[in-house]
Amino acid sequence: MDTSKSLETIKRGAVEIIDEAELTQRLELSRKEKRPLVVKAGFDPTARDIHLGHTVLLRKMRHFQDLGHKVVLLIGDYTAMIGDPSGRSEIRKRISREQAEENAATYTNQASKIIDMDKCQIAFNSKWFGAMSLTDFMSLAALQTVARVLERDDFSKRYKAGKEISLLEFIYPLLQGYDSVVLKSDVELGGTDQKFNLLMGKVLQRRFNMPQQVVLTMPLLEGTDGVQKMSKSLGNYIGITDEPSQMFGKIMSISDTLMWRYYELLTDTGIDEIKAMKCDTESGKMHPKQAKIRLAKDIIAQYHNSRLAESAAVEFEKIFVKKDIPDDVLVYKVDKGGLEDGRIWICALLTKSDLTKSNTQARSMIKQGAVLVNQKKISDENMKIIPEDGMVIQVGKRRFIRLSLR
Repeated sequence: MDTSKSLETIKRGAVEIIDEAELTQRLELSRKEKRPLVVKAGFDPTARDIHLGHTVLLRKMRHFQDLGHKVVLLIGDYTAMIGDPSGRSEIRKRISREQAEENAATYTNQASKIIDMDKCQIAFNSKWFGAMSLTDFMSLAALQTVARVLERDDFSKRYKAGKEISLLEFIYPLLQGYDSVVLKSDVELGGTDQKFNLLMGKVLQRRFNMPQQVVLTMPLLEGTDGVQKMSKSLGNYIGITDEPSQMFGKIMSISDTLMWRYYELLTDTGIDEIKAMKCDTESGKMHPKQAKIRLAKDIIAQYHNSRLAESAAVEFEKIFVKKDIPDDVLVYKVDKGGLEDGRIWICALLTKSDLTKSNTQARSMIKQGAVLVNQKKISDENMKIIPEDGMVIQVGKRRFIRLSLR
C-alpha cells in the first residue's frame, strides 16, 4: 500500500498526530527499506475486563498490523502499582503485583479478539524497571524538572485546588516515557488524556540520542450516556465479554448522534459509506433505528459471531418492539415451605431474586410502573402475590425471571 493510502487508514478517527510530516517520512522509509515501524501502545492492567472504549486503541494497533508494521502491546504491570492520574482529579488507588499479573492475563486474552497476537510483541515494563538500581533511577529522574511536570493539565488543576499530588505520580510520566526508550518505538498511541505522557517519550528519546517517536492520540469514547467517557465505574460501558443480547440492548440505547462516532471508531465500515448512511437518515430515506441495528450486529459479530448477532437482533425485536418475553429467562426457585399463607410480598421477591438491589428500590420501581407480573403492571407496593410455576416477573425492559416452585 502506498504512503497516502496508509496515512488514510492511520488517520481514521485520530485526534492528533505529532507530527504528520515526520510520520509520512517514516512510512516512506519503512516502505523503501522494507523495515516495519515499531508501534507501541501501553495499558496499565488496573481492571480485568475490556470495554469498547479500550478497543479504540486496540483497533488502531490492528490498523498498523494490517499495514505490515510491528505492534508492541506494553503491559504496564510495574507502573500500574504506582497509579496514573491522567484525566483524574484525585489519586488513583495502587494495585498489587499479583492483581496486576492476574488482570494482565485476562486483558491480553481479550485483546486477542482484536489484534493478531501471533504478530504482536507483548512486553511488561517490570522487566526493566524491576532491574533498575537506585543510581539508574536517580539518573533518569535528573532528566526532568518538577516545573515541566506541573505543566500537565490535571496536575496543575489539582495543585491550584490544594489537592494532594504524590511524588510517585510525578514519576509516572517519566517511567512511561522511558518505556519508549527501551522499546525504541517509532510511533506511540494513546488517548487524548495521555498526551503529556506520550510527549515525554519524545523528550527522553531525544535525551538518549534516539530518533523521537511520532505521537498519535485517539479520542476517549463516550459511554452509553453520551456524555462521560466509557467507564465501568460509571456504569455506562459496553463490555466485549457482555452477552450478545446485553450488548445489543446497550448499543441500541445510545443516541442517534453518538451512533456515527461508534461507526467510525468501532467498525471497519468505510467513511464514505458512513457519510452516505448519515445523509439517508437525515433525509428520511433510512430510519436511524436501521442504521443502529446494523451497528449493533457489526460490533457483536466482532466479539462473538454473526449468528449470535442475528439472534440478539431477533430477541431485541421480541422484547422491545413486540413486547414478548425472551426465551432464555433466568429461573428463580421459590421454596413453598418458606411462604406465609402461600404468598410472598412482591418487594421481597424482587430483592431476593436480585431484580432489585433493595426493598426501597423495589418500591420505587413499582411506583414508576416498571414492574410486571405475567406482563401485567403492578401498582401496589404492598401487594402479596401467590407464586406459580412459570410465572414471569419483569423489572424495566431487560430484567426477567421465571418462577419455579419447589
